[in-house]
Amino acid sequence: MHTTLIDAATLSQHLNDPKWVILDCRHDLMNPNAGRDSFAIGHIAGAQFANVDTDLSGAKVGADGKFRGRHPLPGRAALIETLRGWGIDDDTQVVAYDAHGGMFAARLWWLLRWVGHPAVAVLDGGLVAWQAAGQAMVTQTAGRAPGNISEQPSLVATVSVDEVVANLAAQARTVVDARANDRYRGENETIDPVGGHIPGAKNRFFKDNLTAEGRFKDAAQLKAEFAPLFAEPAKAIMQCGSGVTACHNLLALEVAGLPGAALYPGSWSEWVADPGRPVATGSN
Repeated sequence: MHTTLIDAATLSQHLNDPKWVILDCRHDLMNPNAGRDSFAIGHIAGAQFANVDTDLSGAKVGADGKFRGRHPLPGRAALIETLRGWGIDDDTQVVAYDAHGGMFAARLWWLLRWVGHPAVAVLDGGLVAWQAAGQAMVTQTAGRAPGNISEQPSLVATVSVDEVVANLAAQARTVVDARANDRYRGENETIDPVGGHIPGAKNRFFKDNLTAEGRFKDAAQLKAEFAPLFAEPAKAIMQCGSGVTACHNLLALEVAGLPGAALYPGSWSEWVADPGRPVATGSN
């Protein structure tokens, strides 16, 4: 069972394995059609396309009429049906990949763990590593018979916006922001019209988890780099712009042998939807 990362050589040996499902998670925050267009041009043999906006996210407005963020979590039952549609069973090995250092594939990795499925890994280095290894890309697609994956106890933790608000006073947990430093400081109005960060949050840009070649750093290096941010993972909250790239930090923590941090799914986009919530700018 592969539960964090998988390399291109190993994946290439299982392209025809009926117990493996490969999902292409390419996406562009500025162009919603870019992922599917790229998939049509070429993808790993047997892969199916997973849309970050629709398959891996839920309704932006909740039943209470409140905005839940740009990429709120899908309903658990709806996610299970989506996973079954991709042919995933309880014993399926799932592999997710993208072309962006794992920033979107990690979201799928986390969601499967959210519904209790541990056998999911991200292709380390993504399509760049796949092609560098001389592996082929194809254009043809093929469907799969529906799977029978069932919901199991969650393997991950989440916190609500109310819990993050309460933590402002309690300071019992450390919020870690996965956005680029200019967004964290409040200097990128193109992406974040309301810039800045949650007061007290620390910054760990998700790309800092990667080597210059786009692969994840080894466990020892990741552990050393996360160590100054919080005393223990169980007292850490990972967030980002909309709850997607925060999953990259959660994957990196798992690789480092530091499991237990929680995801704040609504993240910055939900936080600033209420002008009554405080905002900090500049460096922490």
